Amino acid sequence: MPTLKRSLASLGDRLQHRESCHVAIIGAGPYGLAAAAHLRAKDVETRIFGAPMEFWQRHMPRGMFLRSGPSASSLADPDDRFELDRYRDLHGIPHSKPVPLDDFVRYGRWFQQQAVPDVERRTVTHLAPNSRGFHVRMEDGEEFHARRVVVATGISLFSYRPEQFTGLPASLVSHSFDHADLSRFAGQRVVVVGAGQSALESAALLHEAGAAVEIIARAPGTYMIPDLGSKGFSKNVRRALSPIARPPFDIMGPRFISWLIAWPRVYRRSPQALQDFLTARAVRPAGASWLVSRLVSVPVTPGCTVPSAVPAGSRLRLRLSDGTERLVDHLLLCTGYRVDVTRYAFLAPALRQALRTREGYPELDVGFESSLPGLHFVGTPAAGTFGPLCRFVVGSKYMARELTRHITRQNGNGSRDV
Repeated sequence: MPTLKRSLASLGDRLQHRESCHVAIIGAGPYGLAAAAHLRAKDVETRIFGAPMEFWQRHMPRGMFLRSGPSASSLADPDDRFELDRYRDLHGIPHSKPVPLDDFVRYGRWFQQQAVPDVERRTVTHLAPNSRGFHVRMEDGEEFHARRVVVATGISLFSYRPEQFTGLPASLVSHSFDHADLSRFAGQRVVVVGAGQSALESAALLHEAGAAVEIIARAPGTYMIPDLGSKGFSKNVRRALSPIARPPFDIMGPRFISWLIAWPRVYRRSPQALQDFLTARAVRPAGASWLVSRLVSVPVTPGCTVPSAVPAGSRLRLRLSDGTERLVDHLLLCTGYRVDVTRYAFLAPALRQALRTREGYPELDVGFESSLPGLHFVGTPAAGTFGPLCRFVVGSKYMARELTRHITRQNGNGSRDV
């Protein structure tokens, strides 16, 4: 009830003052929803725009599982009332591990309905600075001012496709981002490029759907994250230390790496060389241990790249760096994402030019605030400053608390008119 009352109060305020708001959040995925829930709990007038959990439903194949364990897959609300375990208990869903993607999407929508029921399912088309903060324009023509803007749009714009595959038809080459269902490749010969979780699980799904699959990976071998489930005394110790030893150790490589990146504030102040080492270790190509049995019959060609791909009738001829060739029906690129915030089309040219970035990531300060006062970036784009934790759902709790603390400290209780 308190959450509903806050949302109704926020809606009433907006009906009276549609021309302005204190904080506008662009994006309604895990980070955007967590930010809105925390800000509203502190009575910060907030509007949030986007389709809840859209990326997870439309750009991840059916049948996938989360690499993160259940304890690292809850969206963050300030009172921890809407955690994944509670959703499972309320809906009679088994507490299985790994977490099925479909269950997570339904959970995310339930979280949105409970914590942020008035998400505005519209698109922001233009954001520009003005004397009151920012001028925001919507796709339907509405315009208003926001004192602060939080960009929480995720990684949809950043799918990386190596240059040699540019211009090839989508019927022959696609990125993992392009698919919500891989069963369409049944009976076809498919090469998957990559060695990370997305590549390995996509290969497993393709194999199970009846495709003839081969994995081609630049890495000299595939690395599987071991299942470090603890029992007895070690389980009790881990539970006691969990408030300190976050995030859970099964999502970001070796345990000592997880310990080092568990505190984004420390990561931000670390030497660049240490940051680069931690990031490389935490996000290196790797798959979850539960994929091993599903990949037994899938051939893997390690230590190879695909420097050339040429259409051959209705198929695609690949030339590998080891001199061999493959004739395939489709090439699936699981080559990840490369952040470049200047690609956000809604950012006015003046904003893009003034925004300080490093290798595509915005340079951020306390409270996830960019070099442009009042403009914040959360989720994966924040990883360049606050570390790999921001790439995972579990990082939304730290983000939401720090963002809210910063905004309320800067503006009293955050309710000041704009």
